[in-house]
Amino acid sequence: MLLFCPRRRYSLAPEPPARGARWSCQRGSVYGVRLVIARCSVDYVGRLKAHLPLATRLLLVKADGSVLVHSDGGSYKPLNWMSPPATLRVSSPDETDVEVGVVEQWTVQSAKTDDRLIINIHEQLHDTSHELGQDPGLIKDGVEADLQRLLAEQIETLGTGFSLIRREYFTAIGPVDILARDSDGGTVAIELKRRGDIDGVEQLTRYLELLNRDPLLAPVRGIFAAQQIKPQARVLAKDRGIDCITLDYDAMRGVDDIESRLF
Repeated sequence: MLLFCPRRRYSLAPEPPARGARWSCQRGSVYGVRLVIARCSVDYVGRLKAHLPLATRLLLVKADGSVLVHSDGGSYKPLNWMSPPATLRVSSPDETDVEVGVVEQWTVQSAKTDDRLIINIHEQLHDTSHELGQDPGLIKDGVEADLQRLLAEQIETLGTGFSLIRREYFTAIGPVDILARDSDGGTVAIELKRRGDIDGVEQLTRYLELLNRDPLLAPVRGIFAAQQIKPQARVLAKDRGIDCITLDYDAMRGVDDIESRLF
C-alpha cells in the first residue's frame, strides 16, 4: 500500500499502523508544505469549540506541524488552525460519517493541550506538496526596523522591570515584532509601526488570539507601539484591552537633546 507522508513525499508501507489509520505526521516531520483543496467541514474541540459547515476550502499543512484552514475570503487570516507542536493523523471515517458523505478524516492533535482540529473531507479536489527550503525571514526597511532593534535594546522603555523574550517571535500567522515579559512575569506581545492605524491593532489582535491558545505563554496582553497613533486606532485598542505607547524615535537613537527643547 502506498501511503502519503509530507516528510518523505511518499513512503511505502505494507499495512496501515492501526485499523483505519492512513498516515500520521508529527511536528518537524513534515517535508515541505502540503496544499489540499477539498469540500470539508471542520470542528475545533478543546478549550474552545467552533464549527465550520461543509464548504470548499484550502487546507495548508506546514513543515513546522501547523495546519491551517482557509477560505477564498478573509485575506491571509485562516478560518481556523492548529499551532505547532501537533500531530496530524489521517484515517478512514466510521460508518456514521460515511453515510453523510465523508471519505477521509483528519485529526490534528495539539501536543501541549487536549485541543483537536477535526477535518471531515467529503471530496478532495487538489493535493500537492512543495519543498520551500530555508526562508531568510522578514527584513524590515528603514525606521520600523530600527524601532524594533532599539526597543529590544531599550525594552524598559515600556516600563520598569520589562525583559526581552525575543524579537520576531514566530507564529503560524506571522512574526510578532517583540515578545517580552513585564515586571509581574506576564507575557506581552508588542506590535511596532511608524504610524499606528486600525490595521495594526487588528494585526496585534490576531496575534493575541493565537498566543493565548498556548498554555506556556498565556495570558498574553498586547502593546501597540508607534511614533504616531491615530485616534481611531487608540479607541479600538482600548476596546480590545491593548495598551498604546508613543515612541520617540530620535530620543531612542540618542540624537534628540530633550533638555534643549523649547517646547
